[in-house]
Amino acid sequence: MTATLTLVSHHLCPYVQRAAIALSEKGVAFERVYIDLANKPDWFLKTSPLGKVPLLSVPQNDGDAILFESAVICEYLEETQPGSKLHPADPLTRARHRGWMEFGSSILSELWVYETTQDTETLERKRDALKAKFATIEAELGDGPYFVGAAFSLVDAVFAPIFRYFDVFDKISDRGIFDGLPRVRAWRQALSARPSVKAAVTEDYAERLMAFLRRHDAALLRTGNVVA
Repeated sequence: MTATLTLVSHHLCPYVQRAAIALSEKGVAFERVYIDLANKPDWFLKTSPLGKVPLLSVPQNDGDAILFESAVICEYLEETQPGSKLHPADPLTRARHRGWMEFGSSILSELWVYETTQDTETLERKRDALKAKFATIEAELGDGPYFVGAAFSLVDAVFAPIFRYFDVFDKISDRGIFDGLPRVRAWRQALSARPSVKAAVTEDYAERLMAFLRRHDAALLRTGNVVA
C-alpha cells in the first residue's frame, strides 16, 4: 500500500489550490493539514525553507521528504504520478505552458495589492492592470473549454484559483474586469464547474476571504454594498 502524501495548506492560498487541483486531477490520495500563516507552528518553520505554503510531504523509507513551492510540487506530480497528463508532450509547447503559468503568478501579484490596498486610487490602477493582463490571455485562448481546448492542464490549475477570487469580488462590486473578454469569461465558467477546482477549497472559502478583506480594511469593500 502506498503511503499517503500530505499537503500543508492555508485556507485562502491560491498556490495551495494549484497543488490540490493537480493532486485531484492525477487521482492521488492525499491528506491536508491547515496552518495559520499569522501564527506559524514551530514544526512548519523548521520544514518550510521559505516559511510559505504549500508544502508536500512525501513519505520515504527514512522519513518524509518535503517539497516546497507550488510549481515544483506540480512538476513532481506530473513526473511521478499516473493519471491524466497535465503538461503537453511537445517540449516547445510545454515550455510555453510554463510561461503562461508564470503569467498567472504575475496576475496573483497584482491581485494581492488589489485585495489588500486601502487606497482607492491604487485599487483603480490595479483594476486596470488586471484587465490588461486578462486581455492579453484573451488573445491566447482558443475555443475552450480549457486553455488548450478539451484537455485540462497545469495552466488551468494556475488560473482556476485566480478566477475564484472574483466569485467573491463580483458580489461586492462588478468592476468590469472581464468586460469584452468572452473567451476568458467562458474559461472562467468552465473551470469553476470542474470537480477538482471545487474541491480545492473548504466550503467556507468565501466567508474566510470576506473576513480577510475586512481585517485589511480593503478599499475593495468600499466599492460595493457589502456590510463590513
